[in-house]
Amino acid sequence: MKPTLAEALPVNDTPSYSPQAPDRAEVDALPGLTLLQFGTDWCGHCQAAAPAVAQALQAAPATLAAMRHLPVEDGPGRPLGRSFRVKLWPTLILLRDGQEIARLVRPTEAAAVAQWLAAASSAA
Repeated sequence: MKPTLAEALPVNDTPSYSPQAPDRAEVDALPGLTLLQFGTDWCGHCQAAAPAVAQALQAAPATLAAMRHLPVEDGPGRPLGRSFRVKLWPTLILLRDGQEIARLVRPTEAAAVAQWLAAASSAA
């Protein structure tokens, strides 16, 4: 059964990439901030980035508390990743009201992710 977008992970959970991705129209219709995190559970870069991303999300300011976090399994033939032109994992895409406002590819440090989130969420 496909999870609903209301069942998105809270921002403080470490991702397990969901093979049941929403379709692009659902994502485009989401209000507010949404963090799409593309990758796979077996990806070495994704595993290495997971602690930094989780730490940055846990330390996120209260202004980001309502942000959805959608870890999405990506790969060949996965339509959501292709629609966002994801090429490397992990790729973080921050959306505001369904529109991409920032992208971060292969983050390695929590401070860099936190700074990116703060700057991106206050812009646009």
